Amino acid sequence: MEKLENIVFYAMDRAIRSYRQYAQQQLKKNDFAMTIDQWLVIKCLIENPDVTQVELSERVFKDNASVTRILGLLVKAKFVKRRVSKTDRRRFELTVTEHGLQTIEAVDQLVIKNRAYALEGIDPEEIAIARKVMMAITENCSR
Repeated sequence: MEKLENIVFYAMDRAIRSYRQYAQQQLKKNDFAMTIDQWLVIKCLIENPDVTQVELSERVFKDNASVTRILGLLVKAKFVKRRVSKTDRRRFELTVTEHGLQTIEAVDQLVIKNRAYALEGIDPEEIAIARKVMMAITENCSR
């Protein structure tokens, strides 16, 4: 039977979890009252201002209930505004507030440092190959 340490998907999951844990610790250490998932949702809203909540869920790889909970916390923290759509009362319009934009701008600097720390000592060619492999896995599993 194959050992976990020899399974590439186990190694990928371990690396991602390790990075997320490190990144979350850095957010806390630098007094940012935000989680990695909250940062991801706000970043997605900034890049896709007209996104629906269902599309947002797909883009951040979370179920709709999780995104609803995250959005509730972001609204409460005044990072995001949520209004009922004027054209469709079943939809919400989601807008990142000025406070949210300023916070993301500051957090982005930390994210850049976190990524540099995590990728320290890894050749850019190796990073490009790893990215290509992960994209191929995603493509294979999406068929």
